[in-house]
Amino acid sequence: MMNYFEVVTILLVLILFSSDLTSQGNNNGLIFNGFQKANMSLDGIAKITSTGLLMLTNGTKQEQGHAFYSNPIKFKNTQDEASSSFSTSFVFSIISEYQPLSAHGMAFVIAPTRGLPGALPASYLGLFNESNEGNVTNHVVAVELDTIQNLGFHDIDDNHVGIDINGLTSSLSSPAGYYDDKDGGFRNLSLVSGTSKRVWVEYDGMVKQMNVTIAPLKFDKPTKPLLSLSIDISPHINQMMYVGFSSSTGSVFTHHYVLGWSFMINGKAEELVLSQLPKLPRVGPKKKSRFLTMGIPPIILSLVILSLFGVAYYVRRKRMFAEVVEDWEHDYATRRFSFKDLYVATEGFKEKELLGTGGFGRVYRGVLPDSKIEIAVKRVSHESRQGMREFVAEIVSLGRLRHRNLVPLLGYCRRKNELILVYEYMPNGSLDKLLYDQNENGCLSWNQRFRIIKGVASGLFYLHEEWEQVVVHRDVKASNVLLDNEMNGRLGDFGLARLYDHGTDPQTTHVVGTLGYLAPEHTRTGKATTSSDVYSFGAFLLEVICGRRPIDHQATSESLILVDVVYTWWKKGDILKAVDPNLRNNYVSQEAEMMLKLGMLCSNSESVDRPSMRQVMLYMEGAVALPDISLLGISTIGVTLSSRDGCENFAMSNPSSKGFSYSSSATESSIFGGR
Repeated sequence: MMNYFEVVTILLVLILFSSDLTSQGNNNGLIFNGFQKANMSLDGIAKITSTGLLMLTNGTKQEQGHAFYSNPIKFKNTQDEASSSFSTSFVFSIISEYQPLSAHGMAFVIAPTRGLPGALPASYLGLFNESNEGNVTNHVVAVELDTIQNLGFHDIDDNHVGIDINGLTSSLSSPAGYYDDKDGGFRNLSLVSGTSKRVWVEYDGMVKQMNVTIAPLKFDKPTKPLLSLSIDISPHINQMMYVGFSSSTGSVFTHHYVLGWSFMINGKAEELVLSQLPKLPRVGPKKKSRFLTMGIPPIILSLVILSLFGVAYYVRRKRMFAEVVEDWEHDYATRRFSFKDLYVATEGFKEKELLGTGGFGRVYRGVLPDSKIEIAVKRVSHESRQGMREFVAEIVSLGRLRHRNLVPLLGYCRRKNELILVYEYMPNGSLDKLLYDQNENGCLSWNQRFRIIKGVASGLFYLHEEWEQVVVHRDVKASNVLLDNEMNGRLGDFGLARLYDHGTDPQTTHVVGTLGYLAPEHTRTGKATTSSDVYSFGAFLLEVICGRRPIDHQATSESLILVDVVYTWWKKGDILKAVDPNLRNNYVSQEAEMMLKLGMLCSNSESVDRPSMRQVMLYMEGAVALPDISLLGISTIGVTLSSRDGCENFAMSNPSSKGFSYSSSATESSIFGGR
């Protein structure tokens, strides 16, 4: 029989062991107010800082980080039983070095393994890859905090919260925010604001419902959850699972942090102690210390003289970087860059940074001084006949376009008699350069050409039908298709683009564009429509497949116009003769024949007989068979020019570019008067 001393000793050991379980976690629950002593398994670029922050990503590009509790959690008594209820709460922060943008988000994850082997960064959030995305065998349940809109995953916007089951197409999602208990109103939250926020995820195994709630750090948990999904997660998880976090980066320098985390099976997760959470790192430079007040007269006199020189220097610099800013323009301030920043980014617009020249401006490569993001800066000289207010509003609207096959327009700047447009830089330059300057980069392969054409088609479909307004690009051509670091085709140069509301009739404008890509009805009526863009796309498609320009002034009169050449070969029953000879028969015959016929179909001179970009996508994906073009009035395909003199009113495109395209069409000078 134990004596009194032995009993007390055993009780003390049990109390200490229980306290350790409470602070670090066991099979039922865990809590970390900071992660200095946390039992976490890390991989990728995830690490725990000296202050106890769980840093999932460290600001590098195209990377991922995972952090899972080291021990598996028992969610079921047996594999065939229903899942237990669980509750979790955590505090996170996403800090971007370029505040309006972030790439990418993060997620709370329940997974069968630690580390998620084979997962990809960027839009896959470190969770899945191209081959297992959406597979029921993944057994992954996640709550994503996503800061990029990926239309391939049907994302609703670039700032949302979603519940994901085995894939990144969310079962339920909502713009990030919370419902205020005071009036029940919805309040938006920016996931990339750099401030800390709290998230609660609760699953009720009895009623089969998952709730997700988010709120600012100092707020109590709102009564109404942001997301409430009726779902039985039992089929999607195993008996033993790991819980933790995943995050990834893309092309923007971004940090993802978790400050504290609690988790509980069959109970409410313990409340975090906010005062014990580690502090986020400081963003931006340190504040300069105050100068001590000096009372000695010579020092005061010296300071006065230096101040006068400083004022003179400031006035001189201010005049140098003076910009036109009108009162109404403050409405668009979030899309406006300072001339000074652009001047520094391009090293004073030096010739060595020049990417290309065109009919109404020059394009320079630059690096933003603070964010270190590479940009392309287009300086557009203008004498506007259009209201500048309407033009800037349109530029800001185009700046909200987000698609993987469009070159993002980041913003603009106005200074004296010029407008400056800022685009994301594309490192592999223009498609035009690779098509016609093959000595430098070699011939584009068939797979590369096919993927580039499909990418441009996807971007045009987004502009025509998927965005909130109809966007008619008006200048689709090879020199306006840029290639990113993965050789994906991105349609750029929206300097001529027009917007109008869905269901409305486009207005008559000045005729702008490049000869060979202009639809016949556009030159007659002056109306730019989605159908005229389809015509330009047809000319572009044939240009990429055939490796020659839509109108070749070096060719004979019989082969002057590319679509007529393709039509002639088709009539002879040997259409593949039109394929670029540089491919040396290294292409898929069925795909090449389909694409050539599709190019002729899009080039029909009757706009009503051209397909929409939605139909073009279906044809290229093989979802719908291409119609028999011999039954579609093929005689109307092509362009009719009585002689080469018909080209005198237009300047041909022959751009010079190293990383950004810029059209040299003289008709582009009507950009302001013709919009």
